[in-house]
Amino acid sequence: MPSNRKIVFASGEYYHVFNRGVEKRLTFTNKHEFLRAIDSINFYRFGNLPIRYSKYLSLEKDKKAKFLEKLYQNSPHQIEILAYCLMGNHFHFLLKQLMDSGVVKFLAKFTNSYTKYFNTKHNRVGPLFQGVFKAVHVESDEQLLHLSRYIHLNPVMGFKIQAEELSSYQWSSYPQYLGITKTQLINPTEILNFFKSSTEYEKFVLDQVDYAKKLKNIEHLLID
Repeated sequence: MPSNRKIVFASGEYYHVFNRGVEKRLTFTNKHEFLRAIDSINFYRFGNLPIRYSKYLSLEKDKKAKFLEKLYQNSPHQIEILAYCLMGNHFHFLLKQLMDSGVVKFLAKFTNSYTKYFNTKHNRVGPLFQGVFKAVHVESDEQLLHLSRYIHLNPVMGFKIQAEELSSYQWSSYPQYLGITKTQLINPTEILNFFKSSTEYEKFVLDQVDYAKKLKNIEHLLID
């Protein structure tokens, strides 16, 4: 996947990155595909991986867990995921780049790997996602917070679920922000440090449901 030519990706900086399926087609059609995507995201966020993803997939469950634990402890991350949301035909990430070209490499490996899996499963050929991923450089704390809210509100904005169901949407980092689930996939600390509690963050998100649907308050932060 080619890099986004309009933005210089610098280590230590934050980015909202987004891509959707070609012709806006579904890219995640069932629970197994969402799980496969999240598994590959978890794998490819690390840099200098000692084995290929195909080899990792062949490991027994307990060996996979041990391998990942070693990565957490010893391997550098090329990116840090602050927030994410997978939807039926697109995805959003709020990322911090930690290694040179980390954002571009992570997205290339994730989308290429998932496309190969999806194409094999559905007996299709060609790209699954639109060519160049879109990205916005985060320039302020306010923008960072609004983007996290926008990403987490995506299932409601897309009219897939009601606002009261948002905390149970599995394919987003939002449940972890509320302490409902625990995973090492994301680091919510930088966002949650702006709030007294996860309950306060939840209020921050839900207070803007109607605004977010209209995309008026944060439209300057979004991707065309």
